[in-house]
This record gives sequence, C-alpha cells and structure tokens, in this order.
Amino acid sequence: MYESFFNLTRKPFDLLPDPDFLFMSRSHKKALSYLDYGIRERAGFILLSGEVGSGKTTIIRNLIKKHLGNVVLSKIFNTRINSEQLIAMINDDFGLPVQDKNKITMLRDLNTFLIEQYMKGNRPVLIIDEAQNLSQDILEEIRMLSNLETDSAKLLQIILVGQPELRKTLASPELIQLRQRISINCHIQPLTQLETELYIMHRMEKAGGRNAVSFSPETMTIIYTYSRGIPRLINIICDFILLAAFAEETTIIDVALVKDIIGDLDFDNHFWGGETTPERAAPSGETPGFASALSNINERLDTMGKDSEIFNQKMFEEMTAKIASLEQSLKSHQEKTGSILQRLHKYIPLMGNG
Repeated sequence: MYESFFNLTRKPFDLLPDPDFLFMSRSHKKALSYLDYGIRERAGFILLSGEVGSGKTTIIRNLIKKHLGNVVLSKIFNTRINSEQLIAMINDDFGLPVQDKNKITMLRDLNTFLIEQYMKGNRPVLIIDEAQNLSQDILEEIRMLSNLETDSAKLLQIILVGQPELRKTLASPELIQLRQRISINCHIQPLTQLETELYIMHRMEKAGGRNAVSFSPETMTIIYTYSRGIPRLINIICDFILLAAFAEETTIIDVALVKDIIGDLDFDNHFWGGETTPERAAPSGETPGFASALSNINERLDTMGKDSEIFNQKMFEEMTAKIASLEQSLKSHQEKTGSILQRLHKYIPLMGNG
C-alpha cells in the first residue's frame, strides 16, 4: 500500500517468515551454526526454542534452503495430535502412502524409507514446530522414532522447535531419556537495542530503501522499549509507523508519531498481557534490586504522608540506613531520587515531636 510512496520494492516489515529478510543477531548466528552442525553431523535430536515471534521459523526456513541439496524433509506444524496421527503426518510429508494403514504398518514403511534414503546418501530430517503443544506421551513416541538407526548413524534427525514452555515440559522426570538424547540445544534471545536498530535498517535495505524514512534515536528507543527486542513485534510497530507516515505524507519518523502508534495498538495490554514494559519498572542502568529499593522507599513515604503519627524514631533510622546503603547508586540518579530525599527530610522534624 505504501511501498510506492517510499520507493520500496516490497513491504519491509511483513510478518511472513521470509529467509531473505533474516537478520543475523548474535543469538541467531549461534542458533543457525548449531543447527547447521547438527544436520551435518547427523545429530539425533536438536532443540530450538525462543519466545513467540523471535525468528525460530525464519531460521528453520533458512536452514532448509541452505541444505536442500541432500536433505529430505518432513515438517509438522499441527501438534495437537495423537500418536497415530503423528506417524501418518510424518509419512505423508515424506511422500509415503498412509491411507487405510495402521500405525504398525506406517512405522514399518517409515523405517524402510529411512534406510533407502541413508543408502542414497540423503539426510531425512523431521522438523516439529510448535512442539510446546505436544503431550509427554507424544514426546515419548517421538523419542522412540530416534531408535531408527544403523550401527553407525541415526536414520532420522529430529528438530523440536518451540516456545520456552517446551523446556519446562522436557524438564519432567518422565522425559529424562528424551533429554539425554538432545545433542544440540539452543535458545534464541531477544535482540538488544543496538541489534533492534540494525534489524530495522536491514529490513529497510532488503525492501529497497535503507534511507526511505528517517528514524531518530529517540524513536528507535521507543520501538525497542515496547517490542522488547522481539522481531515480530518490531515488525508490527514499524509496519504501522510506515502506514501512518504514508497517511501524513512524511518520511520523518518523529517521537509523537511513534507514541501515537504505540497508544493506538495498546501495546502493553494487547501484546504483553498488561505487564509494564521493563524500562518503566526499572530505568536503564538500574539493577532490579536498586529499582525495588527505590520503589519500597516511595511506598513507605506515601504511607507516612497519610498518617504522620506512625512515623517514629525506629522507622526513621531504618529509612536513613536504607538511603545510606544506596547513596552511591543514587548519585547517578539525582534527578529521579531527589524528590524522594526531599520528601523524607520534610518529615525529620516529626522525629523530635514523637
């Protein structure tokens, strides 16, 4: 819709997992290297995890594209299934007939197929996406598939791709045998703020116009803040930003425009379930403990303001001790904490009256 206005060849922030747009952050590079190694070395089980929208599917598609020469793939995306449906879907994706066949027959067919592929020098790979939805029983069935092997190599490589909940499921005592068979294990971390900025520029460049619009440093910070470095959320924000800029016929992305987009999307509630964005909970550079201490002091001062009679010598000494222990950190945040100290000193005369 807005591509021609910005002289772009395609949408830079489409939500489709296009390998051509893959941005190699440090975490993505590590994951792709692990996966590449796992396939080359015929590792039995590979685990790839990451938050929703972190780029797991894009990495998998990049991997498929890279190894398409000798890799024979079966891809499972529907994971709310029983064990017989699982085998049927695997065989069907490998091109094996499944109609009117029971589970035992399908397993025999799969084993024969895998041996044939091994003899041809091919690498059969099973990719199970959204694996966090699999029950423990189905995961155990998948483990049994890894028993299909020759004396020297696994006949089937299995890549489990899922959200962090998958790791919690795999931590179950009942799945210890499966955990022990996972030889490649990687987790995709969110982008850092610098990587977020590079990611946005990378996608603009891939779409044909790195400098089609101008993002100020402040706008980049806001985008990172609300997306928390999740690529899919960065795409959502930036797509709406370009749409709004197109509507206003401008190529300058300013803070007001970005804040309007964030407000319209109701980002915290819609995408984070009402959770406060991290930087609002703890300003940049503060440790969680320091932010918590400041919050506690603020809350207790508010309580004292409502009922000064409870402000006694013991509480004053306690508060003074806390502030003293935070003195070094507070120096770098004088503007933030100055008001707290002023409010505290306002109540010092009350000590003498108590």
